[in-house]
Amino acid sequence: MTPAELSRTVVRVVRSAVDEGALVVAGDAVPDAVKVERPRPGGGGDYASGVALKLAAAAGLPPRRVAELLRQRMADQPGIALVDISGPGFLNFTLDRGVQFDDVVRRVAHCGSSYGYGDALRGQSHAFADTSESRARVVTDVVVRLLRAQGADARVVRHGGQPLPVVACEQPRLAELVGRDAARWAMLRAARPDRPRTDVAELLAQRESSSFFRVRYAYSRSRALARNARQLGFRAEAGAVPEGDALLGLLGDHPGVLESAARHRAPDRLARQLEAVADELLCFQHGVLPLGDEKPSAAHRSRLALAEAAGTVLAGGLSLLGVDAPEFL
Repeated sequence: MTPAELSRTVVRVVRSAVDEGALVVAGDAVPDAVKVERPRPGGGGDYASGVALKLAAAAGLPPRRVAELLRQRMADQPGIALVDISGPGFLNFTLDRGVQFDDVVRRVAHCGSSYGYGDALRGQSHAFADTSESRARVVTDVVVRLLRAQGADARVVRHGGQPLPVVACEQPRLAELVGRDAARWAMLRAARPDRPRTDVAELLAQRESSSFFRVRYAYSRSRALARNARQLGFRAEAGAVPEGDALLGLLGDHPGVLESAARHRAPDRLARQLEAVADELLCFQHGVLPLGDEKPSAAHRSRLALAEAAGTVLAGGLSLLGVDAPEFL
């Protein structure tokens, strides 16, 4: 269950409670969408929502009473293992791990590099001004890609378009010095109001201190794991991976990150997401393949499925940034 799906489930439960008379509020008080986010300090579970606090005034009830009413109904929803209440009335959701792993990994496999694409911005139209400045041109290109990935109509026009305010790159010949992909990464990794880091030695470094290297290396490792597994006679199969919670959480958050990057016209949010996925995958990879005389097991197949899903997310994200994802590095 992704955050977007959990949000829709909460809305559905609220509407059901209102329709059945268990929660009495005016019709316009029922939200069309509910914000679901990582729990705040003091909370627990995988995600949290403050929907009960927003409904309490309209219902004339204490927030915790509304939260308890919704908790009982949410606990019965598929894919949810536990619902707790924290603070003044926050709902904290713990997802069913088996269902969550299976759902996210299969969804990534089904969608491929377009995992995370959606229609959240459908109906919007954006026209951006063409520009000759190198960084502004690269950032505008990726913002257009991100908006289109969320269903918006976006394009670059020569006259009358909206300029994107971007701090210019201080090294206009950067692509000639480090290559197109490394130059794009440097320009996109920094937030638009910030100056990009253009240290040539760092961008060309083949070591883990370079975020550009780590992200592409992590993708190449995911492909190597799949090749090695085939040589050992087994393939990926979605299933629960207890030690993969952190990586799974990042993959589950990916659609929300793409939508946020599009809404805020912030390619750097996607770049940072890819860094986080890469770092978790590089830590996770060591337990994917059998060691020594160990025979491939269901656990190895599930770990491989998660690693392959992470590789797919890395490839799709790099593609949106216009950066190559090499299978061998």
